Amino acid sequence: MISKLKKFFPLKLHPGIFMVGGMVRDVLLGVQCQDVDLAASVPAEELIALGFRLVESKSTPNIYFRFKEPFGKIEITWLPSLDALPEDLSRRDFTVNAMAMSLEGRLVDPLGGKPDLEGRVLRCCSPESLTDDPLRILRAFRFECEGWRLDAEAELILKGRDWTASLQRIPVERFSQEMLKALTKEDPSRFFRRMLEFGIGVNFLPEIFRMAEIPAGPPKHHPEGDLFTHSLQVLERMARLTPEPVARFCALFHDLGKLYTPQELHPKHHGHDTLGAEQVPAFCKRLRLPVAVQRALQATNRLHNNANRWEELRDSTKIRLALDAIKGGIQEFLPLQVAADFHASMPGWEVALEVAKLNAAQLGIDPALLDGKEAPPEKLQQIIMQQRVSKFRARMGG
Repeated sequence: MISKLKKFFPLKLHPGIFMVGGMVRDVLLGVQCQDVDLAASVPAEELIALGFRLVESKSTPNIYFRFKEPFGKIEITWLPSLDALPEDLSRRDFTVNAMAMSLEGRLVDPLGGKPDLEGRVLRCCSPESLTDDPLRILRAFRFECEGWRLDAEAELILKGRDWTASLQRIPVERFSQEMLKALTKEDPSRFFRRMLEFGIGVNFLPEIFRMAEIPAGPPKHHPEGDLFTHSLQVLERMARLTPEPVARFCALFHDLGKLYTPQELHPKHHGHDTLGAEQVPAFCKRLRLPVAVQRALQATNRLHNNANRWEELRDSTKIRLALDAIKGGIQEFLPLQVAADFHASMPGWEVALEVAKLNAAQLGIDPALLDGKEAPPEKLQQIIMQQRVSKFRARMGG
């Protein structure tokens, strides 16, 4: 990456260009850089000649931006002189992101970020780092899912005030982005544990705070106690089974309906699968989540209870479950959900999916029946299901 940058920028500009922020962190960790983040004290016309466009800001230094392969996005913070570099670094979030490196590999580390990097410590660049931009709190929680840890001083800052009003200035989309990124990491449950521990994000995700106050179910079946603990345990088990963030998200909120069952009937949650499916559209719309995520979560809520009882189901019910899972886009991870939630398996699931995907011709249905004249639609559907059940039993050896 460094050699490519040196080729891209004219030699005369090299002394005034520094890699900064997360890019330096990634270089020192030996991991691939996602984006190119630079600070430069060079004539603006030189940057424009290289295809950069100015993005002006009233509160921070101006940014010059362009997209170019093989780098991807390149952002350059323009500085009036290199003497302004330490001040620019001090405005960043954590010391591990407040280092700079010249194109010759010389490290500039005014805040001692390298030792923090070696210890995987997140230390604020200043006492105002988090108050200046509260989104940094959520970023820190996301970093903690990768093995980083906030230092004691940062934790005291978090505990020292109510952050709700400050966080309300952040668009919900930014929260959801951090949450979905956290769900791709090695320890995704830590993001939500830290939210609850510090009372951060109740305005974005009040559900997890309510989960902590609701029983997961009768103690005989849920000795872990509350719904938050149960949901995180399911997420943790799902995280060991798949890296897919949608599957992990659905695992965390598979029991959304238990938040809406009558309190007087607790610890039982009759009908929570249907209740959860009903609540999902408003829940996902509030979080500005993609339609595919909403569809998957709705299907998971509606189907997980039946899926947990897979081996008790009639063959026709198994095929209907497969059809509904395909419609919801969860056919690949529904058995993983059952394993994570119920410690069970779904023998024959792949066969059920294959049979559910067969069309009328593949099932051997008489074409004369398909025009609706010889059999009403409901009768035709019954015939199709009978054929699917026959195929399923034959392939299962029954």
